[in-house]
Amino acid sequence: MNKSPYKTRQQEQLLSYLEEHKGEHFTAEDVRLHFAQKEISLGTATIYRHLERLVGEGCLNKYVIDEHSAACFEYTGGCKGPQEEQHFHLKCEGCGCLIHLECDELCQIRAHLLKSHGFELNPLRTVFYGLCADCRQKASETGD
Repeated sequence: MNKSPYKTRQQEQLLSYLEEHKGEHFTAEDVRLHFAQKEISLGTATIYRHLERLVGEGCLNKYVIDEHSAACFEYTGGCKGPQEEQHFHLKCEGCGCLIHLECDELCQIRAHLLKSHGFELNPLRTVFYGLCADCRQKASETGD
């Protein structure tokens, strides 16, 4: 996780959190709240510094969906450098959740855009907006 010759206690605690949430989306605020609930002092600036370093090392994916949302992170495991991701994202306009979408048909569209139009789509930055199943169900129950 770290290229320095030592790991601090804070780095170890953060790595433990990341391992527990591997493959899940989280924000720096989620991390801060997690440690605050455990009465572990870990400052917001420290959290951001460690997360950004891990992004640079290829251990975390960072998603900036729009100017109104906090950046989301996803722990990918070992630090192997940037990976070629094949998934896209769905953002619920109701509850704000961010959902991974692995879809062969969208990968085919990505390939078509590159081959036929010379445009390389970045799946890490491609977001489809709409309503998740829970929000759609709630809307149908309330008649919205």
